[in-house]
Amino acid sequence: MLHEYRDVITHMKENNAANAHFLKVFDRHNELDTKIGEVEKGSIPMTDLELETLKKEKLHLKDEAYALIIKYKKEHSL
Repeated sequence: MLHEYRDVITHMKENNAANAHFLKVFDRHNELDTKIGEVEKGSIPMTDLELETLKKEKLHLKDEAYALIIKYKKEHSL
């Protein structure tokens, strides 16, 4: 997720007490990414509507993470 900001994400993770919300968003996004991959491979049964809901949640989390990264980057002059 957001590979072009890998350095900023690493910096944020190192300061996890100040970025607890970002870490929750980041972890949940990764959980959904894994689950969606399993569903698409057929390992986990799920309806199309359920899968679409997960994908929308994942996209929302990515947008939120992006906003948090940009804010952090600006505040820390990275």
